[in-house]
Amino acid sequence: LFRYILDNPRIVKGRSVLDLGSGCGATAIAAVMSGASQVLANDIDPIAGRAMILNCELNHLNPFPITIKNIINSEAGNWDLIVLGDMFYDEQLADDLHHWLRKCIRIQQTEVLIGDPGRHQFLSHSIRSQLHKVIEYSLPEYTRQENNGLTSSIVWSYQPSNSLENC
Repeated sequence: LFRYILDNPRIVKGRSVLDLGSGCGATAIAAVMSGASQVLANDIDPIAGRAMILNCELNHLNPFPITIKNIINSEAGNWDLIVLGDMFYDEQLADDLHHWLRKCIRIQQTEVLIGDPGRHQFLSHSIRSQLHKVIEYSLPEYTRQENNGLTSSIVWSYQPSNSLENC
């Protein structure tokens, strides 16, 4: 996701961006560097919050707002874009994300981009049928070795159908 945003700054320029499951903050940093009007990084791990602050310093950026509270299943915020990467590693979390993201799209017309390296839990989840491939990146060799042979990562646009399914 960070590579896609850096290569395509128009995706975030002048927009409010929520980086969900931000980890080290790379995608949030890319959004700031690419001209997002507002960025909020979210990760439930307090160590990730500290890593984001350090990474802002390393990139000569003022730290952006960070929250370490679980915001999934909370009220849908008013975000132009929600980005999340590699968060479909657990079935319950995947179900919660699917439900919450649909609600954000339905209520706020939020755009959602998902980055995923093709983990089984993601590929087999029902959300997969509502994704449209944006771009695929090959992973560097050292990343392939660390990730059990996963060879690429795909950025997806989440576009749920307008069915009468309960959101």
